[in-house]
Amino acid sequence: MTTPLVELEHVGKRFEKRLDLAGKIARGLGAPVSEEIVRAVDDVSFAVCAGEVVGLVGESGCGKSTLGRMVTGILEPSQGVVRYRGRDGASRDVAGLKIQMIFQDPFASLNPRMRVADIVGEAPLVHGIVRKDELDGYLDQLLLRCGLDPGYKRRFPHQFSGGQRSRIGIARALAVKPEFLVCDEAVAALDVSIQAQILNLFMALRRDLGLTYLFISHDLGVVEHLADRVVIMYLGRVVESAPSEDIFRAPNHPYTQALLRQVPRLDSRKTRFQPIVGEIPSPLAPPPGCHFHPRCPHAMARCREEAPLLREIAPGHLASCHLNG
Repeated sequence: MTTPLVELEHVGKRFEKRLDLAGKIARGLGAPVSEEIVRAVDDVSFAVCAGEVVGLVGESGCGKSTLGRMVTGILEPSQGVVRYRGRDGASRDVAGLKIQMIFQDPFASLNPRMRVADIVGEAPLVHGIVRKDELDGYLDQLLLRCGLDPGYKRRFPHQFSGGQRSRIGIARALAVKPEFLVCDEAVAALDVSIQAQILNLFMALRRDLGLTYLFISHDLGVVEHLADRVVIMYLGRVVESAPSEDIFRAPNHPYTQALLRQVPRLDSRKTRFQPIVGEIPSPLAPPPGCHFHPRCPHAMARCREEAPLLREIAPGHLASCHLNG
């Protein structure tokens, strides 16, 4: 078996809010206050092979973006390890420039005081990927590949539409010739017609450059058209992982089934959509046992006490649910 391009093994991330002076005094006086700990990612393991597109799906607050930032090395895991080509750690000294991230907000992630030529061209110039006298030609080719007019490279980000700013973010990521892209809700802020254009661009770049993607989204309809495999997260944990076709044909976990019922389809025009019962619990105080049990229609006593293990229920199809026996 070939070594995965990126592999996560029992990865977790905790954010701790320590008590300030007032909190310490209050606790000393007997007030029920304590340090707050958020387990944004809780014991996640999966691998992404070269050339593969893995869709990471879940509701807002489930830990998707935190996981993506650990893959790129922006955040260090609190536990576990991220491997790049079999080497421990996804920090810059291991993965180098080969893992890049495309951020959710195409405006906030671009420096408003820099022109496009500087936004896209700074990193390849600093890291010696291209010489200064070759930079203009390199930028022109890169912008054309991303569907932008090279004549716009002297403009500032505010002079572009949302779709064009998304393309600038993609060009910036591609400028250092990465192998792996983490796309964090890369089309969520765009309208549907522009979403389709950007998704087509991602598919063309994958074909032409042999890229590998971790595509983070809350929209299963988008992921269905792009991903080879889908990983479903809920409150920091992976609840199901399978090839895309299996997820959409035969979802196993009750949470996955509930998400799929919310995807609009032409053959279900007269269907009355029912939202998932309840709200996602606070990560400050997640439910014991299976995190999904307060919202699950099939919950039983065991679900409230024991966290189910993620195990294989069919070739390549993993799920964590006590209903699987």
